[in-house]
Formats: sequence, C-alpha cells, structure tokens
Amino acid sequence: AIQNCKFEFPMRRITVNLAPADLPKESGRFDLPIALAILAASDQLTKRVLDKYEFAGELSLSGELRPIRGTLAMTFAVSRAAADMHPPRGFVLPVDNADEASLVAGISIFPARSLQQVVEHLEGEAGNPQAERIKPHVATVRLTPPTYPDFFDVKGQKGAKRALEIAAAGGHSVLMVGPPGTGKTMLAQRFPSILPPMTTDEALESAAVLSLVGQFAPQRWATRMFRAPHHTASAVALVGGGSNPMPGEISLAHHGVLFLDELPEFDRRVLEVMREPLESGRITVSRAARQVDFPARFQLVAAMNPCPCGYFGHRTMTCRCTPEMVARYQDRISGPLLDRIDMRVEVGALADDELMQLPDGEPTRYIAERVLRAHDRANARQGKANDDLQAGEIERICKPEGPVKQLLHAASVRLGWSARAYHRVLKVSRTIADLEGADELTTNHVAEAIQYRRSLRET
Repeated sequence: AIQNCKFEFPMRRITVNLAPADLPKESGRFDLPIALAILAASDQLTKRVLDKYEFAGELSLSGELRPIRGTLAMTFAVSRAAADMHPPRGFVLPVDNADEASLVAGISIFPARSLQQVVEHLEGEAGNPQAERIKPHVATVRLTPPTYPDFFDVKGQKGAKRALEIAAAGGHSVLMVGPPGTGKTMLAQRFPSILPPMTTDEALESAAVLSLVGQFAPQRWATRMFRAPHHTASAVALVGGGSNPMPGEISLAHHGVLFLDELPEFDRRVLEVMREPLESGRITVSRAARQVDFPARFQLVAAMNPCPCGYFGHRTMTCRCTPEMVARYQDRISGPLLDRIDMRVEVGALADDELMQLPDGEPTRYIAERVLRAHDRANARQGKANDDLQAGEIERICKPEGPVKQLLHAASVRLGWSARAYHRVLKVSRTIADLEGADELTTNHVAEAIQYRRSLRET
C-alpha cells in the first residue's frame, strides 16, 4: 500500500510495537496507523501533527481505505476521553464509516479514501499550502423515528397487555405462560413500541455494542433492539465469550428487549448464566489471559407453554400430559432464575367466535403515553426506573405501612417468598401506583402485584 501510493518503503528491518502487548490485536483497523507510523519514522511525513488525530482503517494493496467494524465504539470511547483534551482530537476514518462515527457529538470526523489522501491532509496541517486537506464530515443520513409493530393488531388479552404496560413503565421482566397460538410472540414483538424513548446516552451505548459485531446502521439509531435467540443457542452465544471475547445476545439487547420463546426448551445451564446480569446489568467474561466487561441492561420477556403438549388448562383442547410430565417440564426453569422474573402472566386461548367478535386492540401510542408518564414520574422521584431500585431504597421510597404492610407480610408467609421476591413485589406495586398517578401505595396496588408472583402451576 505504501509503495502503490508513491511513497518509499524503508529497506530495513521494521519492528511495530502495539502496546500493551498482553491485549490481543485483531482486524485491519491498525493498517492505517501502522502505515503512517512507518512514513513518519522514515521522515516521509511530518510527525508533529500526528497527535492531533486518532486513526483507524484497513488498507487495500492499492492504498485505498476499506471500512472497519467497531467505529462507533471507538469514537464513543474517544468522546469520553475528549473531556480532558483541549482541543479534542479529530478522527480520521474510511469514508464508508463516516456517517456512523458522526453520530457521536463533539468529535470531528475526517473521511478519507486512501492513504495518500491522509498523508496530504497531514502535510497541509503541518503548513504545506499546496496540500489538500480533508473537510470535516457532515452527516448525510437522515435520522427517522424508530418504527415498531402496533398493539392495535392484538385483539383481546387484556391481562397480558396490562402486565406488559406495567413492565414497560417500571423496567420489569415478564414471563407469559399459555398454549400455542394465543399471541405470546405477537405481544412480545410489540413490547419495544411502548418503552420510553431512548436517551442520547442509551442510544450511543446500544449502537456502540452493535458496532462491535458489525450490526449497527445509522438507520437503527435510537431503536430499542429486539433480540430473539433460538432455544438451541449456546451459553457463549447468549452471554458472550470466545477466545477473543465478543458480546452475546444479552449485550446486543442492551437498553432493548431480550425475548426468550419456548423458555423451558433452552438448556438449563444456558439459562443459569443470565442470573447475574439480570441483577447487575453487566456481564464479565473471564479468560485465562484477559477479562472483558460488557453492558447487559436488557429487559427480559419470556414465553412458554404450560406443559409439553401445550394444552394444559386449555378451554377446548385436551391435555394428554400426566401431572408428573407437567411438573418436570415446568421444573426445567430453576427456582433462582424464576425468582428473578418480576411478573408471570397467563395468556389464555380465545375461542374462534370470540376472536371474531372482539374489537381491534388499543393503539400503541395510547399505551406508550401512559408508560412515559409513569416512567417520568419515577425518574423525577428517584432518578431511575423502579426496577433499578436497590434494597436500601425500596422500603424508603415504597413506604409500605398499615394494611399494605400486613397484606405483604401475609402473602410472603403464605407463598414462601424470598427477600428478593418481597422486594420485587414492592417495586412492581410502586410502578402500578405510578401508572395511576398515586403518591402512596394502597392494598389494590399490592394485590395486583401479588397476582403476578403466582407459581407456574397456578398460572
């Protein structure tokens, strides 16, 4: 590439040191900085201007710059470091990566087509009046509001819709239980449409993770991801890993929705690895030589049949499973994982004549408005969603007193709740109160939240 751009490749042994040495270096994004370093070391390029820029890009043999993965993640990291730099560094990137990188505010992007163009730009910065500089990039992608499927298409299932509305308002996880064909997947696919709009920081974090695996496009900006891995997915595919650790489905769903359909069909060991990120919102992948921390603040929506044949408790179809078969099927989901799922709701089957007579569902925009009001109410009170409340904050903010505390205590004793389950019921109760615009919890709020903690067999 250096020779084809009319520069001289030094006829000597060259050592390129990519420090720190213990971190693995992959992809072609190092091509451009290595080539510039060789040119600077051989006095074919002015060195003093290099500190003003960050460089990344893959070089073809002709010296043209090819697009790379992870551009947004790199510019996002540079923007965080730029707070301590005056003036902040510019970023020289391949032309095809410029639109993606320009989504990060406060960073000047310089799109280049070749190594020769980059060198000429740097010489212009060094004071050469004949050298042509690269103009800072002006984004050409028109950002449009995200589009999602509409709840208007879903008839009936008021109970499930109510549960999803509560989950969206408070950031809670949901498990839908019901026979096949009742609309569980249809409801889950529409769930992102009622979530509050993403903030700029949330959109950047989500896009940066997707950029690492080459799945981000500027048209997806501020769109809540809906990830639905198949039940044959491995633990590495779900939580991330590999010899060079990469993010898994739970990280690709960061600030979005992770939908696990046919939950009992997943390998139990695969499901167990989600227990920690459900609590912490992060996943740490450890290998012998390194440790990588990925964000994983996703909202879990799961669905399952009540039994192997799917028709346990069905209104018209006959279930042929024995009680032992039903118990074994439902026991594939461990108690600790089930304890971390805030809400369990039944999605019952509708008769054909009933389905034909039902009116169209409530449009998404009305549900989303109620969710946003409740979300803003919680954010104004505590600065975060109800599901993110820590143990020490729950009692102070929810303030269960009098009949409310008595009802909670009675339910906890009768149903054998853990301390985690008790706190999760309180958080769901607080979200129900926020949806009603109530300052204090009442027994009605708590009673509804308790209904969402029923066991699978009761559901």
